[in-house]
Amino acid sequence: MAEGQWQVYNTAGKWRVIVTKMLPDERWLDILTGIGCRVEVCTETRLLSATDLKTAIGNQCHGVIGQLTETWGETLFLTLKAAGGIVYSNLAVGFDNVDVSAATHLGIPVGNTPGVLTAATAELALALTFAAARRLGEAERFLRERRFHGWLPTLYVGKQLRGKTLGIIGAGRIGAAYGRMMVSGHQMNLLYFNRHPNNALEAYVSSYSRFLTSQGEAPVWCRRAENVEEVLTVADCVSIHTTLNPATHHLIDANRLSLMKHDAILINTSRGPVVDEKALVVHCQKHPEFRAGLDVFEDEPKLAPGLLALDNVLAVPHIGSATLWSRSGMATLAAYNVAGILQNHPVWNRSDVSLFLEGFLEGTSPPAAPSIVNAEALGLAVF
Repeated sequence: MAEGQWQVYNTAGKWRVIVTKMLPDERWLDILTGIGCRVEVCTETRLLSATDLKTAIGNQCHGVIGQLTETWGETLFLTLKAAGGIVYSNLAVGFDNVDVSAATHLGIPVGNTPGVLTAATAELALALTFAAARRLGEAERFLRERRFHGWLPTLYVGKQLRGKTLGIIGAGRIGAAYGRMMVSGHQMNLLYFNRHPNNALEAYVSSYSRFLTSQGEAPVWCRRAENVEEVLTVADCVSIHTTLNPATHHLIDANRLSLMKHDAILINTSRGPVVDEKALVVHCQKHPEFRAGLDVFEDEPKLAPGLLALDNVLAVPHIGSATLWSRSGMATLAAYNVAGILQNHPVWNRSDVSLFLEGFLEGTSPPAAPSIVNAEALGLAVF
């Protein structure tokens, strides 16, 4: 890669760390340069290939902050190891783009950035839900094309969700946060599918339901479904919040789409390949009253042929975590992951990472790597 595609900070630093995309805010950079790192940041906006990444790593590289758009497999980790690399951190809560087993085999800790994008992603899922239900994409295009000539009783009539049944597939942190927003904000009933019961979510809905009845309003309910099929069959709106793994690849395929109500809404802010995108295109073509709101796609940045031609599909370019607070927090955690391992600090690996964000300004962040997904397998010390 050309020299001009990389911005270098603290050129005399003792540890060389490459960052494969520009990151928001500057505290992440202060963390790395503050411990003596030479930081090289790629200023390219295009996706980097494996060859680009190998070239960037070169003969000496101690750590990398990479992106979910890059595939980090055995070959890249071998290159990093040969260059003296001892840590890789993914700028994402998910790490399906990383061969963690290969990294573990080579003794390389793999970091991620959980706990800072829950609210942001849940809020986007909510935004997509109502934008799809109320046909905002179609209506805005209609207005921009100057086809609006006055109010009509039949103009872009959408779906009202208050009192309907919400379905969630994957009731982890983001799915549960989205569920709480939808239930308490819009008095929806909640049917969720998760490997394990989410007792806290069920208790929250139960408590809210008691409050409603105390105010003379109709109660709401929450229960765990036996399987994905039950959620798809019953719910008026289904939002996907599962991780991507071999078991969830094409979890929503043509057969399962056929189980949904003809006017249901499907939201995906998790990972693109969870949905068979070609099957979704066909389903939306056959069922014009069906709606889909998508933030992620099966083969990003490519989209399935015909997807964008569909008026009943609302699509945005993978912006689920795109609030300044969340993206800055992700960058901060990624930097602390790298800095922690470089300094031989223990691993935090607790659900609450707020001390790393709040403590940065005061210099009181824990001397630890916030989140290392293979810490146990590598026998790393815990803070």
